[in-house]
Amino acid sequence: MKKPLAGALLALLLTGAAAVPAAASAPRETVAQAQAQTPAVAAVDFAGTVALSNCSGSVVRTPSSLPSDPALVLSNGHCLETGMPGPGQVVVNKRSSRSFTLLNSAGTGVGTLRASKIAYGTMTDTDISIYQLTKTYAQIQSTYGISALTLNDTHPVQGSAISVVSGYWKRIYNCSIDGFVYRMKEGDWTWKDSVRYTSACNTIGGTSGSPVIDTATGKVVAVNNTGNENGESCTVNNPCEIDENGVVTVRQGINYAQETYIIVPCIGAGNVIDLNRPGCTLPKP
Repeated sequence: MKKPLAGALLALLLTGAAAVPAAASAPRETVAQAQAQTPAVAAVDFAGTVALSNCSGSVVRTPSSLPSDPALVLSNGHCLETGMPGPGQVVVNKRSSRSFTLLNSAGTGVGTLRASKIAYGTMTDTDISIYQLTKTYAQIQSTYGISALTLNDTHPVQGSAISVVSGYWKRIYNCSIDGFVYRMKEGDWTWKDSVRYTSACNTIGGTSGSPVIDTATGKVVAVNNTGNENGESCTVNNPCEIDENGVVTVRQGINYAQETYIIVPCIGAGNVIDLNRPGCTLPKP
């Protein structure tokens, strides 16, 4: 799981740097530098992403969300301030006042957004958290000039160029979707139909919750959540892949995300999470 501690320690080991606070040790890669690594990728910036205290995230909307709807922030279930949900646990409509630093296109923090509640959170079948904010999309647009990112409502496509945009580190990773994992197991948790990146997206701790953006459409197709750090099989920070026949594969150094199109059918009028809506397959409490 891509929370900041493990990634920051790994970075220190690799660089030999002296111990400093995680945020202060972050690489500060500009958008232009990140895109230069993969010139064929369309421009993607930080506008609409957020930094959490321990993870990354983004302000998101569905294709049918209205400007007057309360805005939503997407991150990982394992980034919840209440702790990681256990297998089978689903959090819904839990009061929260968590704050998020909203970033502009250059990765500069322009303001603080605040949650009114955790609308949904789980680490069962997927690894997502959805916060409802105290401000609407229209209020965010009016105050900061920043629009929400749109959740794609269809399954991502293998081979698509993607950008993983971390608000915590203010860093963009460019690569492609290498394929999809039938089941992925990490410690006590199992996730379905996960996205596997090509090796260029070498995400580190603190990138958890980053939106995965299809560069052809500019829409969010997944949320970054984990990677196999040292080659162990199915342990925490070392997820394994399991195919339909139960065959286990370990890919050290490869990173993964959870698809987000499955969220769209579960959000109704007023951006209300309704797990009983037709087509909603998110786990229920």
